[in-house]
Amino acid sequence: MTTYNVNENGYYGEFGGAYIPEMLYPNVEELRKTYLQIMREPSFQKEFRSLLREYVGRPTPLYFAKRFSEKYNTKVYLKREDLCHTGAHKVNNTIGQILLAKRLNKTRIIAETGAGQHGVATATVCALMGMECIVYMGAVDIERQAPNVARMKMLGATVIPATSGSKTLKDATNEAIRDWINNPVDTHYIIGSVVGPHPYPDMVARFQSIISEEIKKQLMEKEGVENPAYVVACVGGGSNAAGAYYHYLDDPSVGIIAVEAAGKGVESGESAATSALGKIGIIHGSKTLLMQTDDGQITEPYSISAGLDYPGVGPMHAHLFASGRGEFISVTDADAMQAGLQLSKLEGIIPAIETSHALAIFNDRKFKPEDIVVVNLSGRGDKDLNTYIDYFNF
Repeated sequence: MTTYNVNENGYYGEFGGAYIPEMLYPNVEELRKTYLQIMREPSFQKEFRSLLREYVGRPTPLYFAKRFSEKYNTKVYLKREDLCHTGAHKVNNTIGQILLAKRLNKTRIIAETGAGQHGVATATVCALMGMECIVYMGAVDIERQAPNVARMKMLGATVIPATSGSKTLKDATNEAIRDWINNPVDTHYIIGSVVGPHPYPDMVARFQSIISEEIKKQLMEKEGVENPAYVVACVGGGSNAAGAYYHYLDDPSVGIIAVEAAGKGVESGESAATSALGKIGIIHGSKTLLMQTDDGQITEPYSISAGLDYPGVGPMHAHLFASGRGEFISVTDADAMQAGLQLSKLEGIIPAIETSHALAIFNDRKFKPEDIVVVNLSGRGDKDLNTYIDYFNF
């Protein structure tokens, strides 16, 4: 049977692996050897599930978007990850990783962040567990996500700007990796997406798989079936998507739709549509699809949403694309912004701009009236209000 999950060598098809400097080998190897064993311990599962319930507020609702569904003549359910504590799905993973770090006797946590949601989620769990927290964030993102920077500082984190390159997520990740090389013994690096060297893509996907686990139960209650016709999610690095797809990966009856940021247009030179523009390469420790020049230099991605302007995509998603299992759609800034405004007016829910990309596909991608389409509403729009204000001149 074909599986779209990771194999024992850390690959999804031809994508994945651990391409790392010698200095990082002990850290990554320690994780690879222990992560599954630790995650399966009954005491770990008990603590993880308890925190998801009592602290994060899970299960999150699966909400039937009645007016949105009527507009597009299909059944649309929204998985309300925006209602998680901290405002996005990111906290599912940081809770899991901080518990793992504790069991590995780490005392210092580092993270990278783009939109700031992962930084906030990391700072949150460090405050919860009393651990030192350092967050690397691109200088450009620090400006456009000021409320999240303030939240991280309130939670006790040190926010360090990345001032090289495009001063965005890619550069923040480079800085975090440098820190980890310099502090290998006491430090755990909480990667925020399904990217990086094995075992990170699989580990993050497993922590996020709570999303599709809940969707199955909730759909059974609401519709009498576990499986939707389609699961839709936005993809930058791709952790919210990995969580929403996880329990459906190997079930061909469920369509998987991944929505990337086309920025100002796929061919405009200002885009983050990795599936359309990417070639196989290595970034941040894994082999994946990557936007690059002919001589292999990483090209700068662009998206109006800080969480989607990553030049690559996680190896799981690269494999879903290359194998044809996933349908990949690119959405421009303009279409995403209109979709965010539309959901706000139709359902009274202001989505993060990342999620707005996923909502924008309904204008062109037609579904049948009887189709059940689950959209992972990965984050709330509070963090993006300034961008919405500037864009629409509110």
